Parts: sequence; C-alpha cells; structure tokens
Amino acid sequence: MSEAEVHVWVPYPEMAADLRGLSARLRVGLFTGTESPADVPEPHILVAPYTLGTKKLAAALRSPRLRVIQLLTAGYEQVAPLVPDGVLLCNARGVHDASTAELAVALMLAALRGIPDFVRAQQTGEWRHATYPSLADRTVLILGYGSIGEALERRLAGFEVRILRVARRPRPGVHGIEEVWGLLGEADVVVVLTPLTAETRHLVDEKFLARMRPGALLVNVARGAVVDTEALVHAVAAGRIRAALDVTDPEPLPPDHPLWRLPGVLISPHVGGDTTAFLPRARQLIVDQISRYLNGEPLRNVVAGDTD
Repeated sequence: MSEAEVHVWVPYPEMAADLRGLSARLRVGLFTGTESPADVPEPHILVAPYTLGTKKLAAALRSPRLRVIQLLTAGYEQVAPLVPDGVLLCNARGVHDASTAELAVALMLAALRGIPDFVRAQQTGEWRHATYPSLADRTVLILGYGSIGEALERRLAGFEVRILRVARRPRPGVHGIEEVWGLLGEADVVVVLTPLTAETRHLVDEKFLARMRPGALLVNVARGAVVDTEALVHAVAAGRIRAALDVTDPEPLPPDHPLWRLPGVLISPHVGGDTTAFLPRARQLIVDQISRYLNGEPLRNVVAGDTD
C-alpha cells in the first residue's frame, strides 16, 4: 500500500460510490458488520453501521491503522469506552435532526389529541367522540436545546406554542440547566433531547417529575436512561403526568414491563432517526468528513479521542 492511500470502510453501497469518485487516494470497502471487506483491509477510517452492536464494533476496531471512527448515530456513550488511543470518535450530529424532531412533534400530537384511543376504537368498530387538548396555546419546554432542539422549534413554529429552551449552559434566549426547576411548572409538554452522560443519567427523576405541571406530557426522544423509569411509572400510574416515549430504559422494553400497559403512555420502538431522511444526510456527512481528512482539515463532530 502506498503511504498516500487512505482505507475507508463504509456500511452502504451508496456511500462507497460517493467516495470512490472523491479521490484516487481512497480505497473504499463495504463493511456491514457481518464480515470485513477482503479487498480493503485494515481501515484508517471506519464508518460504523447504524445498528451495529458494541461487540461487533469492538472487533472491527483492532486495525493498527485506525485513525477515525465515524458513527451514524448522535449517541456515542456506548462506543466511547472502546476507542483506542490515538483514534478520534465522531458522531453524526445533525444527520438525525429532521427525523427526530419530526417524531417528537408526531408523539406530541398523537398523545395530546388521543390518536391511540382512536386506533383502539377503530379496531373494535366504535365511534367514540371526546374532547382532547390541542397543541396550540401550550408551553413546550425543550430540555437539551442543541441542533435537534433548533429543528424541533422550527417545526413547532406553526403550532402557536410558547417555547422554553434549556441547555447545559445558558446563552441568550436559552436557560441553563440549573434554571429548569423553576420552569417545569410552566410547561404543558417537556421534550427530552439531552444526550446521555454521567450528569444526565436519571436527570428526569422523582423530583423532576414532581415539579412538572399536573397533566403535563413528557416526550423522550433522547436516551432512555435520562429518565428514571421507576419514577416515571409511579408518576404516570398516579395520574400526575403522561408520557410519549421513543426510548426506554431498559431497551428493548420487556413484554411484561408495566409501561406497556399504563394508560397515558405512548411508546414507539426507538425509531426517531430511522427514516428515509437518514441516508441522504449521512452520505453528505461522510463525503464532507473524508474530504476534510484527505485535506488535513479538522473533522466535524469529534466527541472523544485524540491523535497524540
């Protein structure tokens, strides 16, 4: 191999096609997680398959040439401990903004407007008329106001809602996390978008849920463990709040878990980023990242590791 060559493993044929036309220096192999590409050994850059488990990923990280691990997820907490010394870990910040924000709006509307009730009534052929809350005129608190939060606010712009923004650090128009306790009582809907870290694990705990407005809706499209599941079960069972969850802890949620059967809970199986919007945005990110690497420019979305 020439020293100028750069080996890249990617999980999709479309990505491979994009990169093969990018530079003669690149050798691109298809890595789906089940087997390694025989024609392109020992990658410098590994683009991890979207649903690859940590055990299979760990096996793929043994290349002595490895310099960059590019994830196709925003979350990276399970991968960070696996990163070898001298290797950069990059997440896919921005790739899932549209899809995740879209699902957050869908969960809000479905839960508030009683869509699950209508589905159950349709299955039994019943015409059940009732009055449900609207999203209009509600206050929505976005917990973890980053790029997905911005995308969510853009999508909520036409719904006539008031937005409260909360992030780890305060900035103009955005409250710091320490201010959330005084804001929870104002919110009709709380949308959890914060990443899972040691600081945010069980951030939404018994105290947090008790501060929420009675009858408020908790929407979690972030990570399941940001919410204390036991505390959530108790709060919903008591009728204090409702919940719409794309993520849970544990995950997958066991069939006998009480969340499945609690009135006031709507669950989707962690599909926030898994839409047709994913691949085009992921392809754009990978082309940009590989171009940066080839040109010696700083990579985007570096979340762990170093090159020293």
